[in-house]
Amino acid sequence: MKKSGAEKKRVRRSSAAIQNGGRDSNSDTPPRRQAVKKDVFQLFAEKVRDHKDLTSRWAVLQETRVEYFRGKDFVRFLRNHPELKDILESDRNLETEEIANVLLRKNLLVRCDRVVKTVRPGKKKLSTWPAHLEIFPDQVFSDNDAFFAWTFVNRRPLWQTLLSFFWPVLTLAICLFPVYPHRCKLLILYSCAGVLLLILCLLLLRATIFGAMWILFGKRVWFFPNILAEEATLSELFRFWPKKDEEERPKWTARLFYATVAVLVILLLRHHAPDEAARARYQKRVSNIIDDVLEWSPRLALSNMMEKQQTVNATEEPNSNLTDGKISPPEEIPPPDCTDGEDLSQQNTEDASDQYQHQDDV
Repeated sequence: MKKSGAEKKRVRRSSAAIQNGGRDSNSDTPPRRQAVKKDVFQLFAEKVRDHKDLTSRWAVLQETRVEYFRGKDFVRFLRNHPELKDILESDRNLETEEIANVLLRKNLLVRCDRVVKTVRPGKKKLSTWPAHLEIFPDQVFSDNDAFFAWTFVNRRPLWQTLLSFFWPVLTLAICLFPVYPHRCKLLILYSCAGVLLLILCLLLLRATIFGAMWILFGKRVWFFPNILAEEATLSELFRFWPKKDEEERPKWTARLFYATVAVLVILLLRHHAPDEAARARYQKRVSNIIDDVLEWSPRLALSNMMEKQQTVNATEEPNSNLTDGKISPPEEIPPPDCTDGEDLSQQNTEDASDQYQHQDDV
């Protein structure tokens, strides 16, 4: 006997219930409700990396830019901020060396070593923050001239996300500079020129001070030492006081040589300096270029295009006479009047006689 449709549905429901019961017996919670808990050491590493008190730099490791720190700075950082160990929960009582070794085993850190291991000529010791690193064979934590690089991608802060949207808008605004109002153009021009002049004057002043101190006293004094640094925080970029000079003092012969070269260059520039007329011509040329950029507008461009179109139409009018393959006869030029020719010859005769009479009087 065949089963009815209701009995078939009842059998299917009972078999599905049995399967679900077996799956529930194997797991305490349904799979959809099971939340993957993030590793506490991963959270700890992200928190430590984002902290401002841990000094770090950027370097090149196997053709990849990485952020790294020194082992002794990590020990000092956890000593000053023990509250960060609470993120580790049950492992909060671990020592600093043990925590770092766990981070190394979880591939959150990698120990590195400097590529250049010899002191360069003219320096007393190795660089504090090397620019090129290589992987150290023994992946164990140490605070004795050891470097450790982060291996995970850091979360992008909000200001970087906003900046990524701001750059295309800034690019579009720069491209639309010609259509700005005249006052807006003047404001942008003078602002950019002022900032550029400030930067050039600052660089020239610090170079002059460095040269004078180096020639006179043999000291290397760079004010704003990080102003040209590739990787520096905002506070380090505008640091005013120079760093301590750790290099050897230069010889007096080298100082005398460069002082002579500097005097000769100054005299040469002064001798070949442009005169007032040349400066006036250059200023006029530059001002004309700037005026052309500032005074340009879409209305002016359209008017110039209309004038060119009218000129093209005027040149094409003589060609309109060529119709149906026939050339229209040119307009007849009336012959000159005979009376005008006689008057012209008579006037030339009178001028010649007056000239001869003047020579006789002389």
